[in-house]
Amino acid sequence: MSHDESVRDELGEQVRGGPGEPVPDEPAWSEEEDDRTAETLRWLREKRKGHRRQKGRDIAVYVYSVVLLGAGYGGGYAVYFLRRLRLGADYSDVGAHVQAVLPAFFTLLTAALVLLAARDALWRGPVVVPAPSVGWLLAQPVRRAVVLRPWFWLSAGVSVATALVAAVAAAVVLRVLGLASPGGALLALLPAAVCLPLLAVAAGMAVEHRAGLAHLVRRFSPLAVVVLMLLAGQTAAAASGHRSAVLEQVELWSGPWGWAAQPVVSVTGGHAAGWPAAVVLLVLLTAAGLVQGHRDAALVPTAQLRRRAATAQTVSSVMYSAELRAAKLALMDAAAAGPGAGRVRGVRLPRPRSKYLVVVWRDLLSLLRTPARVGKALMWLACATAVAALGLQFDGGARFTGLAAALLLGYFAVGVLAEPARLETDDVRRAAWSPFRFRTLMLQHAVVPAVLGALLALLAAVPFAVAGAPWALVLMPVCAVPFAAAAVFSASRGPARTDMLFSGVSSPMGDPGVFRFFAWYAAGPLVSVGGLGIVLHGVLRRAVPDAGAVGVAAGAAAVLTTGLLFFAARSADRLVRPGS
Repeated sequence: MSHDESVRDELGEQVRGGPGEPVPDEPAWSEEEDDRTAETLRWLREKRKGHRRQKGRDIAVYVYSVVLLGAGYGGGYAVYFLRRLRLGADYSDVGAHVQAVLPAFFTLLTAALVLLAARDALWRGPVVVPAPSVGWLLAQPVRRAVVLRPWFWLSAGVSVATALVAAVAAAVVLRVLGLASPGGALLALLPAAVCLPLLAVAAGMAVEHRAGLAHLVRRFSPLAVVVLMLLAGQTAAAASGHRSAVLEQVELWSGPWGWAAQPVVSVTGGHAAGWPAAVVLLVLLTAAGLVQGHRDAALVPTAQLRRRAATAQTVSSVMYSAELRAAKLALMDAAAAGPGAGRVRGVRLPRPRSKYLVVVWRDLLSLLRTPARVGKALMWLACATAVAALGLQFDGGARFTGLAAALLLGYFAVGVLAEPARLETDDVRRAAWSPFRFRTLMLQHAVVPAVLGALLALLAAVPFAVAGAPWALVLMPVCAVPFAAAAVFSASRGPARTDMLFSGVSSPMGDPGVFRFFAWYAAGPLVSVGGLGIVLHGVLRRAVPDAGAVGVAAGAAAVLTTGLLFFAARSADRLVRPGS
């Protein structure tokens, strides 16, 4: 019997009066006569004293490791910047760009924070009680508010502490760039560092407590992502000198994301004359959100707390084993259990007459029934197109960096379309329906991502062709093919090889096995993005790429595709025959 089970049985006997009695999900009891809150929590603290002491030591070691890594890896950069500052280094050019992008970028950053908090609340939320506490503590005659509200305030405190550290770092950056004094920058950042995290926690609490609001978050998240992409485009335009004063003022007054930005904009020399009123509005809204969140924290149903505790426990355990796919599956299962989630459209396609088209037919049907995947692919492709267009404006290393970033985003776009291949390898027993060998089945899963990705890339290449770069009509669709092969290879990779993390070799930067594990884990995108990046960088160095250069790029894409599919087939064989 585990420690938690023994504690649960002993506590049940002491509070209820005897073992073996059923524990209802929502017990009804008289608060005046049966309240055992103080007695139960006092007994529980005594029983878990050793466990809490050990947990405190673990947290102390974790904090020490983070501080040591930060001082070791970040201390050199900090000393470098401070020395440059003492020697009179001029960062005025960078400061001018930061001042130009600050209104749009700050709005983008804070709006993304609110969206992340709302999405996080769909499966976790500010109130996540450990599974043992949910399983038996809430079933005792204790006041739910006393058990649940401390978790809400713990989430709020951790969020504010993290934001304050970020605010100190941002104040140092503003001082180095010559935009504000350290004290003035920190005071201007304090409203955002304190109020925005608390608002995000309050918003997450509202989503966690209200099923209708959770449904709205799921429904309008794609629209919110589109707005964030537009803000990112505005930030890039402002960095290149194309600012819109009217649009920036609308954003600064559109909500708490803009109100928090106004003191920072004002202290750095921007136009925000009404920032005191904006700070007052921000503080009032934060206070109202905390009051409502404090009330909602005690009203989360026990069944929902059980599901969230199980999901959080699964995600944390698989993250320690570097199984990111398992964490994603746990989040998908949690999202499917929510209101309005997991809906599949009843779309039908004519059945193919040839067995060689069955896999393609199933993959197309899967995409049609889950159009959100196509939407995600379009979102990543739009980001890749924007980054590519921005990168082409530079030369040298900046152009190669922009090209690599665009290719990586393109890989994400094609990888979203390869979800059926990942579902196939989550449990290889599902492949029993297939008339093909498993390796052949996995290779056929690359057809739909390659074809559909090439068609989407062809549409994204049209603006480049209109602007005088017709080579984009060939190069951009060609990149989708090795990306599809890389996605299938990554899906066939198998369980995480955590043994690679430890090579037994010591170095000043730690065990180099970490880099070996990362190279194995991300081999598909590293090979495809790296290979295409090197080839395309050579092609784009020419003023006008000719047919020969484009042909070389297409040939390199074909070689990458062949190699990745070969290794994908070998990996698929190992999944069904581990000894092969």
